[in-house]
Amino acid sequence: MTSFSPGTRVLVTGASSGLGLALAQQLVDSGCRVLATDVHDEAPADLSGADYLTLDVTKDADWARAYEWVVEHFDGLDALFNNAGVAAGGRIEYSELDQWQWIIDINVLGVVRGCKTFVPMFKEQGSGHIINTSSAAGLVHAPTMSEYNAVKAAVVALSETLRHELHPFGVQVSVVCPTFFKTNLSESMRGKDENAQKVAAKLINGSKRTADEIAREVLKQVRRGTYLVLPDRDAVMAYHAKRVARPVYDRMMFRAAARIARRG
Repeated sequence: MTSFSPGTRVLVTGASSGLGLALAQQLVDSGCRVLATDVHDEAPADLSGADYLTLDVTKDADWARAYEWVVEHFDGLDALFNNAGVAAGGRIEYSELDQWQWIIDINVLGVVRGCKTFVPMFKEQGSGHIINTSSAAGLVHAPTMSEYNAVKAAVVALSETLRHELHPFGVQVSVVCPTFFKTNLSESMRGKDENAQKVAAKLINGSKRTADEIAREVLKQVRRGTYLVLPDRDAVMAYHAKRVARPVYDRMMFRAAARIARRG
């Protein structure tokens, strides 16, 4: 397990806002050496004590530059938070293939690129921890969220695969699956299904949970070596409801779909 004690070397993607920013700041506050990355040219004003590097997770050259920076300044890496992500949703007839390609390239292939970049280093070290941010949507598949559900489920599948694949090399893997919390994710959301967009934005913006609260619980569970990180009560309830009360779960999903259908 990763203690995130002073001196622990960490890279966080998507660190300019939301969960990424909260994780990066809390890691800095615990004494870690943090490389915060995002697509923006400059570090966020409300992040202090971290190094910053521009990193577009869809670009191989940016990942190569991040690797070189880590080698030069950290001489290795202890934990990689593949956190960067965007949102898209809506009923299937409203979704377009370029929207699917956009979210796949960021939410799935961005994680793949991060893993491919740093797994060789972790194997050589005989240590390391990959923490991939998925979502409860990767475990519980509500209607009108086909793109988001699909990519987040892919991150769960990738994480489980790597957990087993990398175990012989002393490399740990965790996957983070929160439900809705206050973040700016709705601002990046794409889709032409206005009803579905409004529902998703309401759930995100109306949540009482904050990114700081989710980040605190994520780090607590990752420190314990937890693989499937369910950082809020709703995520725990939804996951277990699907596993042990499938008929009830299905009825809830059918009712949700019916409500959206009635809105037109």
